Amino acid sequence: MNSYGTKFRLSIFGESHGPLIGVVLDGVPAGMPLSREDFLADLDRRRSGAKGSTPRKESDLPEIVSGVCDGHTTGAPLTIVFRNSNTRSGDYSDFRATPRPGHADFVAERKYRAFNDLRGGGHFSGRLTLTLVAAGVVAKKMIGPIEIRAPVTEPGGIPRERLNCEPGRELGAEGAPTLWDELIDRTLRELDSVGGVIECTCDKVPVGLGEPFFDSLESQLAHLAFSIPAVRGIEFGDGFAAARMKGSEHNDCFVNGEGKTATNGAGGINGGISNGNPVVFRVAVKPTSSIAKKQYTFNFATGRMEEFVVKGRHDACIALRCPVVVEAIAAIALANN
Repeated sequence: MNSYGTKFRLSIFGESHGPLIGVVLDGVPAGMPLSREDFLADLDRRRSGAKGSTPRKESDLPEIVSGVCDGHTTGAPLTIVFRNSNTRSGDYSDFRATPRPGHADFVAERKYRAFNDLRGGGHFSGRLTLTLVAAGVVAKKMIGPIEIRAPVTEPGGIPRERLNCEPGRELGAEGAPTLWDELIDRTLRELDSVGGVIECTCDKVPVGLGEPFFDSLESQLAHLAFSIPAVRGIEFGDGFAAARMKGSEHNDCFVNGEGKTATNGAGGINGGISNGNPVVFRVAVKPTSSIAKKQYTFNFATGRMEEFVVKGRHDACIALRCPVVVEAIAAIALANN
């Protein structure tokens, strides 16, 4: 459904080209300072404009419509909305008959008997991640000293170290590495797109978060990670590489009485519970499905295969805008424990 959480609960609503999108947060403690300005830095990190991102521009200014009074949270449900303005719904008029490869057009049409909103992808649009970022801002305040960072570590199949990218600077920013410029320029010329890998590290996570079996910390993080429409996979610590290791290589040996380990192949989680070491996971972000390159799809109106080109404004690399979203889902999961 469209809600997640028990101790910290969020419900998202709206469609990409509707009047607005928003999120309702329950479980926010009373007395926490909160204003519109608290959201702006993270919302700006998600905004388009960097090389390789969509030309669509939205103000993305949050409106806090409940749950805050005199600059502090009240303990009542906190509602945040974002108005949609820069829409071109005509770009999506043909997708009922010719569903876009890689999108939810076909399955949504069948599941919702063609009553779903196709414009801009409707409720399936990546624009809805804006609500996750907003929830993440609140969650980060709730989890206090825990620090979260999630850079793109492998954009377009290129390991970050080959890009000579400064630590802490996000790809696509001004002065981006030449190799990255070349990849994006080539991808744009080819009317195509590329994906990426994002690695999230959560420092200062206390021992004991997570509820085995079905609400293990990995389960909660994975649940939320797959709410990001472009995510196709997740791994923790050594991840799939652990399948190629020996136990002596994968085991993390304790080095002090606080539970610190010499290595972190477990990614900071044992038995579904945080162990006091950094929680580390990686997500795979697919190439943007909407590309201007000629493809073929089935026309359900004519019953024939036809050439197909996606119109509209889209990202050449959606992974560029995902780091702050991945940080947000990590904070939400931790706040829910």
